[in-house]
Amino acid sequence: MNQEVQDILDTFQELQEDSMVSKNIKSKVANMKAELEKTKEEELSLIANKIIYELEELSNDVNLPADVRTRLFSITTVLERI
Repeated sequence: MNQEVQDILDTFQELQEDSMVSKNIKSKVANMKAELEKTKEEELSLIANKIIYELEELSNDVNLPADVRTRLFSITTVLERI
């Protein structure tokens, strides 16, 4: 697994442990993390696109704290390079 994917997984873990993140967001992040962990290298771009779409939906939540939104945008940026 490359370093970019590991960084994304670490950020997902941080979001899951953040007390400012709602249970709904934590659940979705956990699903994305699990999907990314089980992805094979040759399927990575397909899964990255799916996760980007899901992250964009999450970031549109008006109740999302600004720092969490920033982290989601950061993950999206890294996934777009994959």
